[in-house]
Amino acid sequence: MKKQFNKFFLLWIGQFIASIGHGLSAFALGVYAFSTSHSALDSSMVMLLGFLPSVLLLLPAGVLADKYDRRSMMILGDGLSALGILFILMMKMQGNLQLIHVYVGIVISSVFSSLIQPAYQATVTDLLSEEEYSRASGMVQIASSARYLISPVLAGFLLERFNIELILSIDICTIFITVLTSFVVKKNLPKKESVAEKDFFNNLLSAWKILRKNTGVYKLTLIASFLTFFIGIIQTLASPYLLSFSNAETLGIILSLSSVGMLVSGIIIGIFPIKRNFVRLLSLSLFFAGIFMMSFGFSEIITIITASGFLFFATLPIANASLDYLVRTNIENTYQGRIWAFIGFISQMGYVIAYPLAGILADEIFTPALSDKGFLSNSVGLLIGTGDSRGIGFLIILAGISLSFLAISVNKNKEIRNLEKGLKTGGSNES
Repeated sequence: MKKQFNKFFLLWIGQFIASIGHGLSAFALGVYAFSTSHSALDSSMVMLLGFLPSVLLLLPAGVLADKYDRRSMMILGDGLSALGILFILMMKMQGNLQLIHVYVGIVISSVFSSLIQPAYQATVTDLLSEEEYSRASGMVQIASSARYLISPVLAGFLLERFNIELILSIDICTIFITVLTSFVVKKNLPKKESVAEKDFFNNLLSAWKILRKNTGVYKLTLIASFLTFFIGIIQTLASPYLLSFSNAETLGIILSLSSVGMLVSGIIIGIFPIKRNFVRLLSLSLFFAGIFMMSFGFSEIITIITASGFLFFATLPIANASLDYLVRTNIENTYQGRIWAFIGFISQMGYVIAYPLAGILADEIFTPALSDKGFLSNSVGLLIGTGDSRGIGFLIILAGISLSFLAISVNKNKEIRNLEKGLKTGGSNES
């Protein structure tokens, strides 16, 4: 068993390094887009184009992860994603780089990166026992958080002293390191027999039927989509909220310190893995996430906002680890590539909805309503104050309240509580 965990650890090292590399490019290309056009829209397009293709292609990627060797899928996804970054680098070195080239390169990279996630999630199940799932989940979240904790600071340092070509080159080098680790793990694992049907749509249909048949897992998927929706709201509104009464330097410090909460919590789970009471921990973590989200939007005191942000993000690895375990122990291993793809697709729709909706609600409804002459000023304004930031803060508070109520419903749901038994529909965790 230790040997299997060592294989996972090697794979994790590769993904950790790749996360830093991708974060470097994302930060640098966002800065490049804004500095070129001085448009926030162009900068946000870098984020959008890096996100949407991978979400839209999750379902076919999940089918492929069950039909073909999962480690080969990761190698192809990582390796070919370098083509998009290489394209941008070549255009920059030739002096012909325009924003359209940046967008095309990002889309290419994102399309091939979509092959990785379902195969990676299913590989964790291939390699580890049920007792190791929560520890692995904590480690996976640490790797994911590296692009938010390490990459921005490092990319900012490099951009001040060097150029974007160096950062893109570093990202390409990290991709090759990741490919190497995946290849080593693949070489030492027997190839699993495919259980996927030949017809692509039958593959998707069978995965959907399995997900819908398992009511508890399906409800967890919907819970995850609500969670990403609320996370998307605070991600979208945090910057305009804080900039309305502080400056960009303060914004950067608060966001970085808040993200550290996710890292600390992930490390704790990695050292002291969760072993029982997964549904209760999921409910509690979501409940307190809602409380800390409310606290984040309630005040303009920097220390309170920073502490609230830190504690909010610290609850997320606990919720994710609990969700992760409950899914893995209730879905047959051979179908997990497709199931994880469906779960990823449905859950990440929360982000897609939250990003535009939060901005529209804040600008068109809540900010005018809590301005000095708004219709909520004489009621809600007495409690949280009035002004430009208060409308955004009130929207964040409402989202936090909704999240806490969602948490209560999780613990009361019989189908979700029954998942604690971990009764799979057959299959095993053997590699």
